[in-house]
Amino acid sequence: MSLQIEKLEKNMVKLTIETEAEVLEEAIERAYRKNRSRMSIPGFRKGKAPRNMIEKLYGAGIFYEDAANDIIPDAYEKAVEESGLEIVSRPEVDVLQIERGKPFIFTAEVAVKPEVTLGEYKGVEVPCEKASVSEEEVARELENAREQNSRLVTLPEDTPAENGDQAVIDYEGFVDGVAFEGGKGENYPLTLGSHSFIDTFEDQLVGRRAGEEIEVNVTFPEGYQAAELAGKPAMFRVNIKEIKRKELPELDDDFAQDVSEFDTLQEYREDVTKKLTERKEQAVRRDKENAVVERIVENAQMEIPDPMVDSQVRQMAEEFARNLQYQGMQLEQYLQYTGMNTNSFLESLRPQAVKRIQTRLALEAVVKAESIEPSQEDLDEEIQKMASMYQMEVEKVKELLHGEDQMEGLKMDVAVQKAIDLVTDAAIEVEQQETASAQEASSDAEETPAE
Repeated sequence: MSLQIEKLEKNMVKLTIETEAEVLEEAIERAYRKNRSRMSIPGFRKGKAPRNMIEKLYGAGIFYEDAANDIIPDAYEKAVEESGLEIVSRPEVDVLQIERGKPFIFTAEVAVKPEVTLGEYKGVEVPCEKASVSEEEVARELENAREQNSRLVTLPEDTPAENGDQAVIDYEGFVDGVAFEGGKGENYPLTLGSHSFIDTFEDQLVGRRAGEEIEVNVTFPEGYQAAELAGKPAMFRVNIKEIKRKELPELDDDFAQDVSEFDTLQEYREDVTKKLTERKEQAVRRDKENAVVERIVENAQMEIPDPMVDSQVRQMAEEFARNLQYQGMQLEQYLQYTGMNTNSFLESLRPQAVKRIQTRLALEAVVKAESIEPSQEDLDEEIQKMASMYQMEVEKVKELLHGEDQMEGLKMDVAVQKAIDLVTDAAIEVEQQETASAQEASSDAEETPAE
């Protein structure tokens, strides 16, 4: 096999791959053996006709397509390995020569990983943020804990219902005096004010008491899913069986003991404040990381080939479709709901795909510039995190990462995170107003013509 490499524009490369005539002959013979049982030739039992007779009847190139499909994958793989190129797209294949007795020649156009020229990446300026927790936030967190530990208490029959109460009802709906399908329910727990029922249904239960039987009049919305009911007035006969109200526990030491490992409310409050602060600090750190990486990408220069973006878009679309499936929805349904088709959906992912590629390339360039090499301890720690995340044994995760490509990918992922930590720690935090002024000054300088 011989290989020629031609560099094209925008980080595209054309590989011209030539295999020996004997390789083509062997592939044609395999194609003949694979397909002969499906071919009927007069004078021969099915599957017994010699190859030359089939080629004479159907043409010399009858087996060329199958032969080419047989040769190309292995030949391309060997060519990629020989080239030493870091290919980042699917190949666009074109057969140049396929003829018995001659070498088989084809080309493969591919995108290669772009070179990145880093600009400033250490000491970039980012807005300063502080992780402060207010008393109001602590109070909200405590109130949430009370809500989570509340209980529903059945009210006396003479107590009128209020918004927020739960009414347990039997109901049946009628349109033009006729009961309609799906309009009947028993012992339904309806939270008043939740707007889970149509129109003013819930409003008409406010102030009512358990044991009452009432008529509720509503109008179905014009865009209602059941077309036969859309826009029509309806009457529901409702029997209010019970009214339940949420009862919140007192915020005291007993509550603290029930919901935490602390003996006093003060200790519990301090722990809530501590955890809120930690969450805020993590969020501030993430925001800082994102701001730093965004500035590094802005300062870097790279030319991304379109096929690389296409590959990233396809990968993102597959990820999106899998996530939808976990939620019980197919991609086709999502497209129908959003009014998009496949092409417009893929196009909508393109800007994000470009950003994802730019970010990864810039960070990998930082890894290279700083000679970042993860230690075995770093890799073991990452494997442990993966095992915890996917609820797997550590050894099972290691088995899944046994291949050289998988381990190299893991090493680069860890190295990239270390690069993020490095540039984030090296960033200079400035007041937001100061940052905005500096950016405006830079913009003005760019717009001012040289004298």
